[in-house]
Amino acid sequence: MKKLLTIAALAALACHLQLTPVAATETEVVFKFYCAQCHGVTGKGDGPNVTKDFPVSPRNFTDAGEMNKLSNADLKNVILDGGPSVSKSPMMPPWSKTLTEEEVDGLVKYLRVLCACEGKQG
Repeated sequence: MKKLLTIAALAALACHLQLTPVAATETEVVFKFYCAQCHGVTGKGDGPNVTKDFPVSPRNFTDAGEMNKLSNADLKNVILDGGPSVSKSPMMPPWSKTLTEEEVDGLVKYLRVLCACEGKQG
């Protein structure tokens, strides 16, 4: 019986470990589809939509100094409600009707990976 429980526990752990990379991959796909057009594939604010006459410079997510000024809630709010909701550019659209809560939470975590920072607490 103890062997059976051990095998079941290992199987459950293996399933959990298998799901984690899939979730990360899905978040990266969401980022590349919705965000990379302006923010760039690597998050440096150099996406293909950004030309010399683009009216604003999209945020560089790899700039830890700037990204540390923002809390996770700040990031989530601007993703959901767009730039004007935080007195930023209307070029940043609201995604609340497009992305799920889970996708937005995944994006916030992904942005923290890009900046290699934790952000402002609160």
